[in-house]
Amino acid sequence: MSRRLPLLLVLLSLTVLLAGCSMEDPINPSNGFWDKYFVYPLSFTLDWFADLPYSNYGISILIVTIIIRFLILPLTLKQIRSSKQMQEIQPEIKKLKEKYKTDPKKQQEETMRLFQKHGINPLAGCLPLIVQMPILIALYNAIMRNDLISNSTFLWLQLGERDPYILPILAAITTYLQSKMMSAQMSNQMAGMQGIMMIFPVLIFVMALTFPSALPLYWVYGNIFTIIQSYFIYGNKKSKAPKEGGLSK
Repeated sequence: MSRRLPLLLVLLSLTVLLAGCSMEDPINPSNGFWDKYFVYPLSFTLDWFADLPYSNYGISILIVTIIIRFLILPLTLKQIRSSKQMQEIQPEIKKLKEKYKTDPKKQQEETMRLFQKHGINPLAGCLPLIVQMPILIALYNAIMRNDLISNSTFLWLQLGERDPYILPILAAITTYLQSKMMSAQMSNQMAGMQGIMMIFPVLIFVMALTFPSALPLYWVYGNIFTIIQSYFIYGNKKSKAPKEGGLSK
């Protein structure tokens, strides 16, 4: 988790630079790489789902969110496996820290050797974030440069304008619940990092206050999807544990 804060800032900066186009430019594949492969396909997909019977852009964003989350599900599962492996080797890492506490370079070398021995990629936990950052910026471009989206409404929201109250609070709460569920499964690995975890809901709240409603709506949908996903991945294991203990008796 501590690696994600600087990575988030770096990716955000790089992707904003990549976006390049003015928010006043119409979306056109001929504008360049960014529009052709990110903004235009996303804008077209949102338009297509919004044009379906009984649909609108709020529902379209929900459908696109689910599609994106299923597409990155293999990376998410890899992240979960990596986190579980990291948790399992924490005692060995602790021993290395004690053994080489006066030699940080040697400690780092031995830690990397331990990762290689167990086939662990310490950056695997960042893969879903790396994939989603361009999507978030492309979605922001699609909303601001597609008048059909920015001028549409969903529930109480004007999707192209900020919601100063309810949506930022929902985004922060769902981010907190998502982080809480993940930390409950990695208690050893997350020890001493609760303060860092609390930064994310606050960060999301502040960002949701400044962005058009469609973007925090995507975050809320994505957070709810992750919470449900975590329940099915971890919740079933918890519910089975007492039964297995009962059988062993």
